[in-house]
Amino acid sequence: MDFTLEKTDEKSRARAGTIETDHGAIQTPIFMPVGTQATVKAVHQDALKEEVKAQIILGNTYHLYLRPGMEVMAAAGGLHKFMNWDLPLLTDSGGYQVYSLSHRRKITEKGVQFASHIDGSKKFFTPEYAVDVQRIIGADIIMAFDECTPYPCEFNYAKKSMHLTHRWLKRCVDHFNQTEDLYGHKQTFAPIVQGSVYPELRKQSAEKIASHNCEINAIGGLSVGEPAEDLYHMTSIITEILPEDRPRYLMGVGTPANLLESIALGIDMFDCVLPSRNARHGLLYTSEGIINIKNAKWAKDFSPIDPNINCSLSRQHSKAYLRHLLRVKEVVGAQIATTHNLTFYLWLVNTAREKILEGTFSTWKDEMMSKLDRRL
Repeated sequence: MDFTLEKTDEKSRARAGTIETDHGAIQTPIFMPVGTQATVKAVHQDALKEEVKAQIILGNTYHLYLRPGMEVMAAAGGLHKFMNWDLPLLTDSGGYQVYSLSHRRKITEKGVQFASHIDGSKKFFTPEYAVDVQRIIGADIIMAFDECTPYPCEFNYAKKSMHLTHRWLKRCVDHFNQTEDLYGHKQTFAPIVQGSVYPELRKQSAEKIASHNCEINAIGGLSVGEPAEDLYHMTSIITEILPEDRPRYLMGVGTPANLLESIALGIDMFDCVLPSRNARHGLLYTSEGIINIKNAKWAKDFSPIDPNINCSLSRQHSKAYLRHLLRVKEVVGAQIATTHNLTFYLWLVNTAREKILEGTFSTWKDEMMSKLDRRL
């Protein structure tokens, strides 16, 4: 994987760059729609390419490991062929499920034992096995196996967890270097900075991750309930340490405002379930603010959802029609709403890139920030 840094904003740390993979180029900053179970919910792959303009999507190792399983995945020739997606893919390692399945798992030095949320059967992931599973899935970018600490988290636990993540990282890196790429394309490995909301731990972890000299670096353990000020403070500390010539991926973030603030701090890549999950519940993101489409005020509003966003699905249907579809639980309502929200997110990061290249990012960001959290 190659990364070319094209321009950095003069008034912030915002960057525009290009990541080259065997499945195509990714122009940064970029947002990755989340395709948890080999699909982005309610959006067909054609719409992801043509409407949303997605350049890369994310798959979830834990869920794909359980269903359809690695035997099917290997027989299909990997996730790209299984879901008919010929652009880049990134997989998480299952580390987030160590966090989210806290009532179903046991962490040891060797790895994590957890109970399947489907049938309760016992599973065991080691750092090495997490690499093996992601090799079989065949993503272009695969993640280190780590522990994502909750918020709030006591300092001593965060420190102990961070050191465990670092020891697991060494095992991941060694195993990755001893195994081969599958399916004829190059796979890239990404380590993850941890340390909760403690500056000294984040600095230590960022230095450790940078020392591995990987082609891409990630930041985990944020957007788990901490205040936005902590999210930005930790991100700022970390981006001062991680190398400038490698992409920086902030995992699980976030709202449109989170994206712009984090881009200004030097982040290149994002993923989050928020735009797709909220869409299914009627919360729409627009260039003028947030719409709860289920509110009665939209019942007779026959204007498009957001005329400023180039999404034909949401342009050809009115707010009133989408409100009706979601209220009666028609599947096409979720399709329209999700496609719109994801298109908006891609529009936001693409416009940020344009403004960085033009040299007007900071002024544009200030204008957008005044609108993004506004309830319409």
